[in-house]
Amino acid sequence: MDERRTLRVSEAVREELSEIIGFETADPRLLAVEVTEVHVSPDGRHANIRVVIRGNEKEQKQSLAALEHARHYLRHELATRLSLRHVPELHFDHDRNQDVESRINFLLKRARRSRGPIGN
Repeated sequence: MDERRTLRVSEAVREELSEIIGFETADPRLLAVEVTEVHVSPDGRHANIRVVIRGNEKEQKQSLAALEHARHYLRHELATRLSLRHVPELHFDHDRNQDVESRINFLLKRARRSRGPIGN
């Protein structure tokens, strides 16, 4: 698969997984999951999926376990929605960098609110 096709397939997989996880799964542990990036291998057989999981560490572990449990269902759903010769094996990775960035942004917003408007 050429590089442009790999990028298009990665984006299509990200969009579909976001839709399935966000709106079509019944498992409440997946409500805290957001797909941030997908990288499909050049041969199209593997997809590394980075996700942000809201909640404390225990809830994050439970959500990641729920994703692993739903992997075959998610892959089957991708097969029905995307016209691919090979539907990639799904490998989930918790994107902790995004968690840190989100936490920093939250703290900055809170600090700005507590100081009040500039000039007071």
